[in-house]
Amino acid sequence: MRRAMGAFASGVTVVTGHDGQDAVGFACQSFASVSLEPPLILFCADHRGQAWPRIRTSGKFCVNVLAEDQTDVCGRFGSARGQKYEGLEWDRSRWGAPALHDVLLRVHCEVYDVHVAGDHDVVIGRVLHVETGPETRPMIFFRGRFGVDPEPEFAPPDWGWGDRWG
Repeated sequence: MRRAMGAFASGVTVVTGHDGQDAVGFACQSFASVSLEPPLILFCADHRGQAWPRIRTSGKFCVNVLAEDQTDVCGRFGSARGQKYEGLEWDRSRWGAPALHDVLLRVHCEVYDVHVAGDHDVVIGRVLHVETGPETRPMIFFRGRFGVDPEPEFAPPDWGWGDRWG
């Protein structure tokens, strides 16, 4: 199933939040607009992830849509290892969630609803504010790699079918 669904190219986001003590976040490729009235978006988060339960408790989050050249940011938030925010430029939004620098889009939200779906939660967020960033190319994830070229420049050796986003 994972390999087959990898044939669907998607953008890459980082969902961030603050649990009252620490900034947390995770890389997420399952993100979509749901409704314009009211303004709603969705993302899916793995139940086994460490960041999503902490973000859910806070009730507020920011979806940061990554640009093509932000593979380092994706690598930080797509891994369970390392300090995700160490040395990274970000600001705390007026809603409390980390807002990453130089992303294509920031969507500030509050948790509106959560639906359990297998091993993931489908999170519906009510949009509080949107901020557009630089007009540049988006990061694309396709067939387990970044970009759609047959031989992309960046494909982390430890990023494979067993890794979990969210």
